[in-house]
Amino acid sequence: MISKDRILTMEKGINFRELGGYPTKDGRKTKWHKVIRTGSLSDLTALDQQKLDAYGVRYDVDFRSPKEVLEAPDRVPGNAKYVYAPVFNVDETKNSDGEDKMTANLEKHPDSGFSHMLKVYRMIVTEQHAKDEYLRFFDTLLANDQPDDVLLFHCTAGKDRTGMGAVFLLTALGVDFDTIRTDYLLTNEASAKRIRHATKKAQEKGASAETVASLRALWSVDEAYLNAAMTEIERQSGNLEHYLRTELKLTKAEIEKLRQLYLD
Repeated sequence: MISKDRILTMEKGINFRELGGYPTKDGRKTKWHKVIRTGSLSDLTALDQQKLDAYGVRYDVDFRSPKEVLEAPDRVPGNAKYVYAPVFNVDETKNSDGEDKMTANLEKHPDSGFSHMLKVYRMIVTEQHAKDEYLRFFDTLLANDQPDDVLLFHCTAGKDRTGMGAVFLLTALGVDFDTIRTDYLLTNEASAKRIRHATKKAQEKGASAETVASLRALWSVDEAYLNAAMTEIERQSGNLEHYLRTELKLTKAEIEKLRQLYLD
């Protein structure tokens, strides 16, 4: 069960979660009110924007593709700096397709959802463009050095590109992998209503059981997706910590500064 302090309830936002309060391997904890992970900001109400502004959000890091941004631009909180860091040039996750288009595509290839997501996670950690954008993410995290300022990072569903961003950040901060995995999988609880709605709508329109399963695979996270990414990370660098150093080019000094900024 997600702590009620971890979920930020928005009128029109999805999967808004605090990354504060996680223990690190050296006995510290990640700071509350310093960094949050979310889904799309395009449907935020004026009240949602005010809430995020009052929360202290001063950076909005957007991992979405150019087409996603063009079709559904962020409603950026009033005092936040917008930082564009497109992990993919097109939305490989398919989460911006919408329920009807996604279901129609899956009817042609009803068993493709799960295997497609495994491919997406391999791409996230192997493509140089993605690595460059996660480096931009870390540069922005390092710039967020005022005590009461909060950084928000997101994609469309807040689960894959955002999920791996959280994996990289929590690893840099020294959080153990079991906790990181738990945070990653919390998306399924935080997005349960959205997943139920999408699958129910497809069933009502006569989608096959295989299509509904694929739709659920695209809207959810799965430990197998994270494992696919980890297999590629280990192949490239041996482990996550080395990956941050060798592929995302984080220096020891930068990791130390991140820990000063984001740990109690």
